[in-house]
Amino acid sequence: MALVFWVAFGTNFIMSIMNGGYEVMNTVWGQIFTDLGVIILLPSLYIASKIVKDRPFSSYASSRGGWNFKLYLKALVIPFVLIIIAQGIDVLVHGTNGVSHFSILFLIITLILVPIQCITEEFVFRGLIMQTLGSWFKIPVLAIILQAIFFALVHGYNSLGVVEVGISGLLYGILTWKTNGIEVSSAFHTANNLSIALFVMLGLSATSSTIGTYDFIFFTVFNIILFAVVYFVGMKTDWFGEIKETPEN
Repeated sequence: MALVFWVAFGTNFIMSIMNGGYEVMNTVWGQIFTDLGVIILLPSLYIASKIVKDRPFSSYASSRGGWNFKLYLKALVIPFVLIIIAQGIDVLVHGTNGVSHFSILFLIITLILVPIQCITEEFVFRGLIMQTLGSWFKIPVLAIILQAIFFALVHGYNSLGVVEVGISGLLYGILTWKTNGIEVSSAFHTANNLSIALFVMLGLSATSSTIGTYDFIFFTVFNIILFAVVYFVGMKTDWFGEIKETPEN
């Protein structure tokens, strides 16, 4: 993937992307390059599953026989709307700090790439890593904690940012465990990343490798409350009815 961009844009572009931290995502090509750099892991995991043949690729998505797109969409709507509102409140409090690079083409690309990027991360961390750890230790809570630590450490934020990502990883892991699949965690992940990408695209905010104390507290508390509300409503109203495993005949 880096080779394609190197041929198209040259060494300076590649080096600026690789050394720029999350700030590079404030540019069109930085966002695209970053998303594609993650997305490439999904076909890699698929190919590896076909080579090793120890389990079907669909098992990384759920224990219910594969990916449930309907469940993903149902779980996406409420978090996305509420996160957009929270991001809007943050902008109202602190004002805008980005530069708009909106275009119809980039909007379409973002709407395609960001969800796939988030789903890819869920396949890797909540699918491959968490399931593997769970099979080793047979202790779900330990597997959830360890995968959240790995998830946090691969994100290049400052210490507060790493803790914030780790907490998100815990929430995503719990959702995966309780819903028998990665669709709901993928929906939460998508809602978060897509809302950020849209605000950055419009110049309302800017991504940064340094997370401040206010943002850490505000968004951590918000994400925990959002997780609790959606999970409670989903379970009480059978909103996530698709999580139930098919009974054996």
